[in-house]
Amino acid sequence: MAKRLLLVDDEPLIIKGLRFSLEQDGYECDSAVDGEEAIAKFEQGRYDLILLDVMLPKLSGTEVCQRIREHSNVPIIMLTAKGEDMDKILGLEYGADDYMTKPFNILEVKARIKTILRRAQAAPQAAEESKIIRVRDMEVNLVNRSVKLAGKDVKLTAKEFDLLQLFITNRGRVFSRESMLETVWKYDYLGDMRTVDVHIRRLREKIERNSNQPEFIFTKWGVGYYFTDKD
Repeated sequence: MAKRLLLVDDEPLIIKGLRFSLEQDGYECDSAVDGEEAIAKFEQGRYDLILLDVMLPKLSGTEVCQRIREHSNVPIIMLTAKGEDMDKILGLEYGADDYMTKPFNILEVKARIKTILRRAQAAPQAAEESKIIRVRDMEVNLVNRSVKLAGKDVKLTAKEFDLLQLFITNRGRVFSRESMLETVWKYDYLGDMRTVDVHIRRLREKIERNSNQPEFIFTKWGVGYYFTDKD
């Protein structure tokens, strides 16, 4: 079955170019030209991935991303014409899985889409030998990629779960930012290393009772991060 993509950008030529190229590769593409239309399309249809421009009329891309994340972990790639690191980090902080800066190379767009979709498709088959991992009151299901804390569901983005899975299956091992980018993002990542810090902070806010006094994910100053090896 063909993968369905939602393309959100207020520039018709960008939408036209993306749609033409992606449909040539067998994707089914839908489009929206502003934030409100993007939300409406998302609520009406089922999409495997969303390409979302940051600068949109009516609702910004980050607002759209945040609203979608309240209901879904569908992969989201943010598109931005700005070069400032903060805009990129903010996009990821609101739940995006990746970002690309305009002007972009369509071949790189396709490569990132394939990487993210491949990871999402492979997830249900991951870690069959250890489907559920429990650490104190946290329960992580590696097959359906769900997390419970004290019996309550915790909603994580795809990247947040990938990081948690990396940590919880390698308890006690310290990971540098570079190694996390290489392992979790799975391609040459040219963005700011602070992207990792943003994801770690968001993950802590969701799984720690007090993110300033973590019980699960600890910082090894000057080295990186690690998950406690004590149950």
